[in-house]
Amino acid sequence: MAVLRSLGLLLLLAASVCAAQAAERPRRSAAVAPEKAAPAPAPVPGIGIAAVVNDDVISVYDLAERMRLVMLSSNIADTPEARQRIGAQVLRGLIDEKLQLQEAKRQGVTASEAEIKKAFEQIEKQNNMRPGQLDEFLKSRGIDRNTLIQQITATLVWGKLVRRLAAQTVTVSDEEIDEAMKRVKEHAKEPESRVAEIFLAVDNPAQDEEVRRLAEKLIEQMRAGARFSAIAQQFSQSATAAVGGDMGWVRPDQLAPELGKVVANLKPGELSPPIRTGAGYYLLLVLERRNGAGGGGSAEEPVYDIVQVVFPVAASAGEAARRTAIAEAENVRKTAKSCAEMLRIGKEKSPQLSSEGKVRLSQISPALRGIIGKLGEGEASQPIVQKNGVGVIMVCGKGEANTAAGPVTRDEVAEALVRQRLDTVARRYMRDLHRLAYVDVRG
Repeated sequence: MAVLRSLGLLLLLAASVCAAQAAERPRRSAAVAPEKAAPAPAPVPGIGIAAVVNDDVISVYDLAERMRLVMLSSNIADTPEARQRIGAQVLRGLIDEKLQLQEAKRQGVTASEAEIKKAFEQIEKQNNMRPGQLDEFLKSRGIDRNTLIQQITATLVWGKLVRRLAAQTVTVSDEEIDEAMKRVKEHAKEPESRVAEIFLAVDNPAQDEEVRRLAEKLIEQMRAGARFSAIAQQFSQSATAAVGGDMGWVRPDQLAPELGKVVANLKPGELSPPIRTGAGYYLLLVLERRNGAGGGGSAEEPVYDIVQVVFPVAASAGEAARRTAIAEAENVRKTAKSCAEMLRIGKEKSPQLSSEGKVRLSQISPALRGIIGKLGEGEASQPIVQKNGVGVIMVCGKGEANTAAGPVTRDEVAEALVRQRLDTVARRYMRDLHRLAYVDVRG
């Protein structure tokens, strides 16, 4: 886990998609075939073409910039080997974005400047950044701001498109809600797990081996310190990618049998191996576990108020640069006698990567849980060496959040049923766009 919390790039999709309500009875809605693709625009001299999508070009530069953003937000070391491992999936994501943006243009769906600005502000808020600090952060890492703007824009317009289609094709009847409420009452005393997912689609059998290898590589990256939520935001093809893969509280019987069986056997904080289903591969992480609504118990999760200061070190930097960062972190540790003093020093010495905020135990990687759990209030950690930097953490306080299950309402059940069907709507929509598109991936 990076000491800096991951960029929440896709949060707004969940808010817009999950707000979709059923307005009419289901009816078939097929994507309209695009007009014959015009010749690809001439590339800028010196910049190669990674792919052509209908009338648009994805340049090698676009792909390189997106890979840098993905690796930064996912805490994956920027190495030639890492680029080779994730390159195909990142390019696939860019192709999907092009198709989404093209479909939005065809249907007159746009993302306003105010919506994009709000998304930037949300990312800053999630990462305890002051206003404007995200731009400074991207600039300090040499990442083109437009790379993030395109990702946010595609997320916003795709959410609107899926919401529009869902309103036409997704309904939940009173009978279905009654049946779901009955199941809730039958299983009320059973333990529930808060589960996060990463879904990697297999659109045809020829992709199976490639997607399975990607799933295994992502597991390796997470075991090496990459955050599950950041990996989910960048790679998962489920609507829950918008919230870091968080599916919320579920019981095994609410999941597909092959997924429910795995969840029942996972311990909190434990990551599953790749799970093959008819649609693709899943990676599951149990974040927390609690008694059911009728279980007569409650669960309290520790919440830490922390300050963190990180001195960045480029993946390509030598040992001398790493030693310098360690010395800087050690100096902060020795000098700061309080959280306020540590934050002040951090803002002076490393303003882009210094922050304060509250974090739940389940949001902390197993490696850092051990470090933070041993710190007393006002005590700074030893320098923590990460792949891309060296950090220091100070605990300012500790509280508890009640995670006990409460009564489930009909509205919550109805929303859950709609949400379960949104993935199917979005995947079918995306599959139609691919089927009708001209896509040329250049070697």
